[in-house]
Amino acid sequence: MLDFNPFSFDLPVAEIIPQVIQHFATNNSLIIQAPPGAGKSTLLPLALLEEPWLKGKKIIMLEPRRLATKSIAQRMASMIGENTGDTVGYRIRFESAISSKTRLEVITEGILTRMMHSDNELQEVGLVIFDEFHERNLHSEVALALCREVQQVLRPDLRILLMSATIDAEQLSGLLGAKVIQSDGRQYPVEVNYLQETDEYAIGEDTARQIIPLTRKHAGDFLVFLPGQGEIKKAEEILRRALPEDLVVPLYGQLSPVEQNRAILPLPSGKRKIVLSTDIAETSLTIEGVKVVVDSGFAKSNRFDARSGLSRLVLHRISKDSSDQRSGRAGRLTAGHSYRLWSKATQAQLTEYRTPELMEADLTALVLDMKAWGKQDIRSMTWLTPPPAGTLALAEKTLEAIEALSDGNLTEHGREIHQVPCHPRIAHMLLYAKKAKQLGLATDIAAILEERDPLPQDSGVDLNLRIEALRRFRSRGVNLDRIKKIEKIAAQYRRMFSIQPVNDPVDPWQTGLLLAYAYPERIAAARPGNNAQFQLANGKIAQIGHRDDLAHESWLAVAHVDAREGMGKIWMAAPINPKDLAPMLKTKEVLKWDRRKGGLQAHSEIRIGSIILGTRPLAKYAAGDVTEAVLDAIREEADLLLDFNEEVEQLILRVQSLKTWNPEQQWPNWSVVSLCEKPEDWIAPYLQNITKNEDFKKLNLVQILMSSLDFELQKQLEQLAPATISVPSGSKIKVEYRSDGETPLLSVRLQELFGLLETPKVNEGRIAVLIELLSPGYKPVQLTKDLKSFWANGYFEVKKELKRRYPKHEWPEDPISAEAVRGVRRKG
Repeated sequence: MLDFNPFSFDLPVAEIIPQVIQHFATNNSLIIQAPPGAGKSTLLPLALLEEPWLKGKKIIMLEPRRLATKSIAQRMASMIGENTGDTVGYRIRFESAISSKTRLEVITEGILTRMMHSDNELQEVGLVIFDEFHERNLHSEVALALCREVQQVLRPDLRILLMSATIDAEQLSGLLGAKVIQSDGRQYPVEVNYLQETDEYAIGEDTARQIIPLTRKHAGDFLVFLPGQGEIKKAEEILRRALPEDLVVPLYGQLSPVEQNRAILPLPSGKRKIVLSTDIAETSLTIEGVKVVVDSGFAKSNRFDARSGLSRLVLHRISKDSSDQRSGRAGRLTAGHSYRLWSKATQAQLTEYRTPELMEADLTALVLDMKAWGKQDIRSMTWLTPPPAGTLALAEKTLEAIEALSDGNLTEHGREIHQVPCHPRIAHMLLYAKKAKQLGLATDIAAILEERDPLPQDSGVDLNLRIEALRRFRSRGVNLDRIKKIEKIAAQYRRMFSIQPVNDPVDPWQTGLLLAYAYPERIAAARPGNNAQFQLANGKIAQIGHRDDLAHESWLAVAHVDAREGMGKIWMAAPINPKDLAPMLKTKEVLKWDRRKGGLQAHSEIRIGSIILGTRPLAKYAAGDVTEAVLDAIREEADLLLDFNEEVEQLILRVQSLKTWNPEQQWPNWSVVSLCEKPEDWIAPYLQNITKNEDFKKLNLVQILMSSLDFELQKQLEQLAPATISVPSGSKIKVEYRSDGETPLLSVRLQELFGLLETPKVNEGRIAVLIELLSPGYKPVQLTKDLKSFWANGYFEVKKELKRRYPKHEWPEDPISAEAVRGVRRKG
């Protein structure tokens, strides 16, 4: 048993520990809201370790960042006087410190989903804690959805605890049916100030210049939030020159653990420290000595573009909850100051909460995870925000391309991919390389793709240059800091497959082939006559610099390309021998109606994705395929092919009106747009004899549409919404029906209505038509919905004008008793 007294620590969260213990004695879900520095990430998990409902099971705590994972585990281990890996341990990708004695594991979020695939009941786990859930990371949302499934179906005894400082607790509480316990914490007062806004094209430089006068105003360490590594380096350069007495240190995810600790740990010398950090320092990490926070107000996020299938790094404004988190870092240990480099007006316009990563990320790995879990309808799970249907569909398409799915079902190869702890694309490449005996090269490629480009921007786009740099680092000890982390990951991959490093000269075409297996939709062919422009297999066009070594290659396999509008830009690629692409070639039979050529075009294409390598005429094809090609033509160009004349449009509007007036009846939802989108529902049987454009115009759309209604609806259509109405003159006048069930219009010459007292009605007398009274010359005279009132009042005013304009016509004193006339009736 752990000899630990949580109340011996002077941490604010200790006040709510009795409430948490009491709640978990009878409930399985809880939300805790506590400000930064309250001790929720360290003291609270330790306080729950000896609870009887755990029954010897573990506590798993998820952290969104690797640096915080290790730091928190080490802090908890020191609080109980043990080494990391004893009672408290951690696991991050490719690194762990756990043992048979470990009962509290701090892990990065993606590891839990992997654990659940090997133990889908989490039999060894009694409590799952989601720390800093407000960050809304993709892995935390997936893990929560899976844990809720386990809790609801298999393990009602599994406890779930969500913790955060800034979170939409009400929404979460409603979703989980969980109580919210709040810890007020001991946040010291922070004075928030608004300064001049930074130019988003010079964020690093502007932020640095505004920091310099603040260092003369305030003592203590500074924590400065900048969007990315580039801005940090620019600010660092300016501040080191301007403040030589201060220690200016960067803090971002790509730094080594030693460099990160340099930013986090206090300086023994008493020297002032200025930490330039990305949003990695927003939560969990306590940076000792910080009294002043300077916030640029920007962050960078990878956002996935479902239309292009590509991701891009986007600079964006932070949300209000993020700005509060950042300001709060100045009040962790003493009263502090926060400087926001934007106006109060801009603050009021910030979104309340950050956008969940689930809404902006590549969901390929998520879909593979869920398929392996046995979930076909992913959106039916318990999501705080359901993943976008379009991005899920694109993820399935990607998994089909790498042979992980077939007809939506997981393949055996897909199961193998799922066992490799990396992105499915990389796993597919590694498994292919294993068969081709190219694992040494593949592990180098995988490590390079997963990390930042180790070479300067002007080094050229060839991936082989990076592989050569990595191999020089290994074989000759050529030192390059940015290569160290890549080699560490490559070494982990080599251990996974039990292989030795390869430092031989690189075969550039072999690199291209392996890359093509990871990104089959980014195989790219040079566009004829367009130097350095390439068409990708996914249909996109992208280019590289004209002076780049790969500019004149005929084929490329592309690793990194941005998703900018129009012409994309290739950042990393490798040449590929077209002969090596033979296994990827597919023959596709194409039947397409070409309106410009006036008929059906039938040929087979040899292609890689959207890249067509050759065509030949197709001699035989099925009649059903022809019909489908004609239907496709209608979907794309119905307005140019079909004759939607006035009679057809009126039929559609009659049905539309009846659907609006009588929602309880089963009228179809017709409109020109909807009919063109789904022509198979009504016109398909009439397309067998279509051989040229003119044949479309011969189709009688009124008859075809009427035939698509059942006999009962056809009868009701004529009864409820007749095409014409008989008037006293004996004429049948067309009724003009209008969209959205608007009142129908009856345009008729006034003389043809003599003797008619009541306004004509449709829809079984429930809808009075709007009558547009016309002169003998068919000019509009008056609108009315009440004929009786018109005869009694308006007629006599109208009569004066009509009698003057049409003196030879008869204009009776009593229009109700007068005989209606169809033609011209002269005065007697």
